[in-house]
Amino acid sequence: MKIAVVILNWNGETLLERFLPSVTKYSKGAEVFVVDNASTDGSVSFVKQNYPNIGIVQNSLNGGFAKGYNDGLKHIDADVFCLLNSDVEVAPNWLEPIKETFETLPHVSIIQPKILDLNQKDHFEYAGAAGGYLDMFGYPFCRGRIFQTIEKDEGQYDDVKEVFWATGACMFIKSDVFRSLEGFDEDYFAHQEEIDLCWRAKNAGYKVYYVGQSKVYHLGGSTLSNMNPKKTFLNFRNSLYSITKNLPGKKAFPIIFVRLILDAIAAIRFVFQLKFDHCFSIFRAHFSFYVNFIKMYRKREKANFLLKYYITTSIVWSYFVHQIKNFNILVKD
Repeated sequence: MKIAVVILNWNGETLLERFLPSVTKYSKGAEVFVVDNASTDGSVSFVKQNYPNIGIVQNSLNGGFAKGYNDGLKHIDADVFCLLNSDVEVAPNWLEPIKETFETLPHVSIIQPKILDLNQKDHFEYAGAAGGYLDMFGYPFCRGRIFQTIEKDEGQYDDVKEVFWATGACMFIKSDVFRSLEGFDEDYFAHQEEIDLCWRAKNAGYKVYYVGQSKVYHLGGSTLSNMNPKKTFLNFRNSLYSITKNLPGKKAFPIIFVRLILDAIAAIRFVFQLKFDHCFSIFRAHFSFYVNFIKMYRKREKANFLLKYYITTSIVWSYFVHQIKNFNILVKD
């Protein structure tokens, strides 16, 4: 199995300097590539001078996460792509459990490892944690992370388990599957494009898994922090894109209507928290969604639809009303 570890970079020289050493040290048997999104700092020169064995693909513009990977991966030959954020430190033997899972479970097409917090290594990290899920209204959450509540890693998710979506912070995907899905949707630019990709993969009959014996440590927020208004805009808009594209037909419009109401409540909550920029970001997200609704709806023509895509009705209700903040209490296997 030929694995290519592919790091998307944009003006991240300091991150490459900090995180490439663990990737090159612990990725024996895999090829490592940096896909550069038209950086204006010294990123490319740094890699060429210090890591001559790392392949470099230079994109002509910064098309964000989605277009950046779509363009870069066209130039890389491998059986499996590992899409790895530039702010991730990998652990020893992180690739072996992934390889073993692909080999022993050939029906699996996408895998994510355990994502831990680089600054608090005994806790899960916001972006992905121990594998992602959706509620009925398309709100994403993870084993180990619901909204801003992060669980401590006590071995509770040291398993191999099917999940709904894998994080783009560290995602392994078979190259033929990535190409059959036509890659990421470039209209997303960044944030939640991996959820859409996994949803489309699930609709097409592919399996997404989490492998807890492989772990990486994610710094997080190196491009946009969790509380950046631009990230709020992208997350709310792109989530609406995903439910428009991927929900079964009869469910789409009622779910979208309720979702818009819940988003409005979230905007009001931001007002009471005096986070006016975030409130405005939600309304901007809705406006952008309305403008692009027909375009997103037409993309449904390519989809088959799962009847069951969620594991709980409303994560908002469970978290804020019932105060359920632990995944294993929310969902009892």
